[in-house]
Amino acid sequence: MAKVEIKRLNPGDASILDRVAEDVFDEPINKKRLAAYLREPNHFLFVAICEGVVVAQAAAVIHRHPDKVTELYIDEVGVAAEFRRQGIATTLLKALFKLGREEGCEEAWVGTEHDNVPAKRLYESRGAEGEPFLMYLYKL
Repeated sequence: MAKVEIKRLNPGDASILDRVAEDVFDEPINKKRLAAYLREPNHFLFVAICEGVVVAQAAAVIHRHPDKVTELYIDEVGVAAEFRRQGIATTLLKALFKLGREEGCEEAWVGTEHDNVPAKRLYESRGAEGEPFLMYLYKL
């Protein structure tokens, strides 16, 4: 396996996502949305790069509440099919957990679909247990 570099993206790093392997993101990168995301101080995006191509990503947002602990919401983890089961997603989660602790987060949480066996296996391998969850989606 070729060497994989883990990198936290900052506002000046948008061009790194010019070369992204299939299956890393759900949809094509929108440059305007990407720039806005990277400018937000509580939004974090880590990527795994192999030979100049982004082969995995993990995104998170810090939620600060007036009445609850500060939490790191892990919004998404995606790994190109040929790079799965090599520890890359685990390494990305570790980077997010470390960042969360540095930012004062006391908890981290992530959701996935009931039938997403690889995601469930990843999250449970890090010591988490799934909880029942009901989500409502509003179109704005």
